[in-house]
Amino acid sequence: MGVIWVVAEAMKLGFRNGHPDWANLGQGQPEVGPMEGAPERLSKIELEPHDHAYGPVGGTDELREVVAEHYNRLYRQGKNSKYDRSNVSIASGGRLMLSRMFATLGSVNVGYRIPDYTAYEDMLDYHRYRVNPILIPTTPEQGFVTSSEDFATIVHQQDLRAYLISNPCNPTGQFVQGEELGRYVDIARKQDCTLLLDEFYSHYVYTSDGKPGDGPISAARYVDDVERDPVLMIDGLTKSFRYPGWRMGWAVGPSHAIEMINRAASAIDGGPSTAVQRATLEVLEPERADQETNALRQVFTRKRNLMIERLEAMGIPCTCPPSGTFYVWASIARLPSPLNDADVFFRKALERKVLTVPGRFFDVNPGGTRPSLEEYSHWVRFSFGPPEDNMLMGLDRLAELIR
Repeated sequence: MGVIWVVAEAMKLGFRNGHPDWANLGQGQPEVGPMEGAPERLSKIELEPHDHAYGPVGGTDELREVVAEHYNRLYRQGKNSKYDRSNVSIASGGRLMLSRMFATLGSVNVGYRIPDYTAYEDMLDYHRYRVNPILIPTTPEQGFVTSSEDFATIVHQQDLRAYLISNPCNPTGQFVQGEELGRYVDIARKQDCTLLLDEFYSHYVYTSDGKPGDGPISAARYVDDVERDPVLMIDGLTKSFRYPGWRMGWAVGPSHAIEMINRAASAIDGGPSTAVQRATLEVLEPERADQETNALRQVFTRKRNLMIERLEAMGIPCTCPPSGTFYVWASIARLPSPLNDADVFFRKALERKVLTVPGRFFDVNPGGTRPSLEEYSHWVRFSFGPPEDNMLMGLDRLAELIR
């Protein structure tokens, strides 16, 4: 996977997480320390006697209920159909939850897009003996988003029974949102295509004029019946609550799908830590959760705007500014050769102790069955996940490299 390879290459030159003289503009996690306006970071977990035993494979009833209420509070106000604990599965992180979900799929056509999250390549590849991946490319001209009209056509023509995307998208930062997301859910409902929506960046929302969004975005807002609509959403503490090391993720969807996911869990992983689940209850207390995510949008909007401004001054235009995530997906094609090649750019930046992620890693290609797309050699994912001062240090070094 891209970030793992990037870090491994940097470590050969002395990089380690938290090293003060390195700027990781390739990192896939947000800053995890104290942050302006956010509640104090949790620093202690008290163990209880039953924590030393196995817990339920799908998570404790208490946390499952709290996650369900978290969704009802944010997205289901005024709706008759609400989530409860039977609609929630808990896992030790998002990738593990995705692995559970893939294990429950039958022999079906699964749509996926490019560019998208690097881990999908391996997950689709592992299950290619029964799952048939169907590529749906997106382009800068589309804003890296498939319209609902095109989505409906593709589902019908390709007989898609499932469609997997990160929303907001890693690496492009683009959303299917608002009425368009509602139409996606409606199409999935009418054409019996399960939406597998990786919503880990759901609270990173920015307006087109560079201001913090009003709040999070999720397909849960557009579900009519939580038991009948074929919509599964994955999220957790990793990104929006800035606790990636806790490895805490969940899936929310129809109870029959959640039951299948939990059955898969008994064979794949055996269930999450009960101690971490109990600590998660405090993170999701409504007042605390809202304080954290509101502060997050304020701080990350400022970093987003700074990064876009600085990159454009270097001759790296951001043709599709991110409306979500903490990534800027930008083309370096206008830089002088050889810096206009993402792998050369990566190596030269490493020499100045700056990490970036070459775009080729987001050309999801299960099994390597098609040639890699040449255009991805000119794209780079830049992360504004690090603290602002560290991010600016990295951008200063990139500017000097280009000069």
